[in-house]
Amino acid sequence: MDYKYIEQLMERYWECETTLEEEHILRTFFAQENVPAKLLPYKDLFTYGLQDIEEHRLGDDFDQRMLDLVGEPAPVKARTIKLTERLKPLFKAAAIVAIILTLGNAAQVAFQPKSPDNIANAEGYTSTTEGVSVAKVDTMRQDSMRTVNMTEMPLIK
Repeated sequence: MDYKYIEQLMERYWECETTLEEEHILRTFFAQENVPAKLLPYKDLFTYGLQDIEEHRLGDDFDQRMLDLVGEPAPVKARTIKLTERLKPLFKAAAIVAIILTLGNAAQVAFQPKSPDNIANAEGYTSTTEGVSVAKVDTMRQDSMRTVNMTEMPLIK
């Protein structure tokens, strides 16, 4: 039997010039049992897709076996993070700022010169130092109650 057409298709196949229909013809030809000895080495190339697909299916434990071979740890599962856990670094930063401000104020008080005015009295209050105060400096020179005649004002009953 002459297999010149198959050989021509093979030549075109190696040059990547075959169509899908021609490749299907080659697969069908090599799928038969009687293949000439001259073309027998190419049979596996064209029948690889016709073999049982189930025998080449990966098992369920394939991933774990590959990770064991490589020596990498198993992948970590994702977990949900609550809002309070997300804000913990912010809370820590706020606490550090509060501690630094408190220590700064304590250091400022510790390095001020001690005078009798700064010493706390028995009630827990510190005495005030002399200075400008709105309560002490009154811009009104006369008493406003004495200028109004009490007899002119009607009594409210």
